Amino acid sequence: MLKDKGNDMGKLKLELDEVELGELRRQKFLTMEQKRIEEIAKIARPTVLAVGIGGAGSNVISWVKKRKVAGGKLISINTDASHLAVSVAHKKILIGEKITKGLGCGGYPKLGEQAMYETMDEVFKEVVGANIIFLVAGLGGGTGTGGACALADELRRRISPEIHNLIIGVVTLPFEIETARMKIARQGIKRLQESCDTVVVIDNNRLIKIAGNLPFRKALGVANTTIGKFIKGITETITTASLINLDYADLRTIMKGAGLASIGVGQGNGDGRVEQAVERALDGRLLDIEDITKARGVLIHVSGGEGMSLQDVHHAGELVKRSIPPKAKVIWGARVDKALKGTASVMIVLTGVESAFLRRHAGSRFRSLFSNKLNW
Repeated sequence: MLKDKGNDMGKLKLELDEVELGELRRQKFLTMEQKRIEEIAKIARPTVLAVGIGGAGSNVISWVKKRKVAGGKLISINTDASHLAVSVAHKKILIGEKITKGLGCGGYPKLGEQAMYETMDEVFKEVVGANIIFLVAGLGGGTGTGGACALADELRRRISPEIHNLIIGVVTLPFEIETARMKIARQGIKRLQESCDTVVVIDNNRLIKIAGNLPFRKALGVANTTIGKFIKGITETITTASLINLDYADLRTIMKGAGLASIGVGQGNGDGRVEQAVERALDGRLLDIEDITKARGVLIHVSGGEGMSLQDVHHAGELVKRSIPPKAKVIWGARVDKALKGTASVMIVLTGVESAFLRRHAGSRFRSLFSNKLNW
C-alpha cells in the first residue's frame, strides 16, 4: 500500500516537473520571440537626418539641436569656418577648405558646388543609410545654393532606388530687393526639384506681413522656428512613441516625388486653442502657395499638453479638411508635449502645390550663375 502511494507520488512529481519544464520552455520561447520582435523593430525604425548647408541652414540646425530633438541626427555643413565654429549640431563638417580657406563662398554658388564636391566622400559617409534626409538651406547665396544642389544630386546618384528613402529639401527664399540672390534662388529651386522628392519653400518676403515690426534678427527667427518645428515634429513623431504616430510608409506616399511643398504652423491658447492653431497654420501669409485647393497631399501634425484629447486631434483634422480638395491624400499624427500647457500647436504640410515665387518669376531671363555642369 505504502509502495503504491510512493509510486503515485513519484508519478505526480514527474508530471509536475514536466509541467514546470514546459512552462519554462514557453517562457524562454516568449522571451526569445520578444527579443526577436524588438530587434526587428529596432532595425525597422526609420532613421532621420537633418543637414544644414550654409549659414541659414546651420542656423536652423542649431535651433533644433538646442531644443533636444529625439530620434534624429543633426549635421551642419559650411564653408565659413567662423560661423561653423559657433553652430550647434551632432556633427560639423567644413567643406571646400582648399578652395575657400574657411572664408566662405562670397555668394557664388559655383564655389559652393565645388566645395561640396571637394569634401563629398566625407559628407556622404555621414548621410548614407538614413531613411529620411532633410537638406536645409537658404537659397540665394553660395554655400547654401551650390552646396545643397550638389549634395542632392549626389545622393540621388549614389543611393539605390531600392533603399526607399526620402530626400526632402527645406529652403528659404531671399527678399525681392535682393535681385541677384533672387536669380540664384530660382535656379536653386528648379535644380533641387530634379533631385529631391519634395522641396518645402519658405518665402522670406512673407515675413514682412507677419513680423514686419519685429527687429530684423527676430523676424528672420520666425522662418527658422517654422522650419525647426517642421523637422522636429516629423522626426519625433516617426521615431518615438506618440499619441498618434506618423507611419513612414504613409509619409512616403505623400512626399515621394511630390514636387513643391509649403508648411504652415500655428498655435492657440485657451478654450478655442484648436481653432486658433488651425486658422493660424492656414493663414497663408507664410505659405508660398498659389492655390491651397490644388494640394495633392496633406500632412497634419497636432501637439498639445497632457490634457489634449483624441477629440481635439480629430477636430483639428476636420477643420483642415474643409480647406483642402477632397481627393488629396491626408496623413496625420499627434504628440503630447508637457511644455504645451493649455496650448495647441498645429503643423500643416501641403505637397504637390504651385509656388507663388516661381509664378512671379516665370518670365525672368538671366545668365546661369552655376558651373557649366549645372547650366540648364
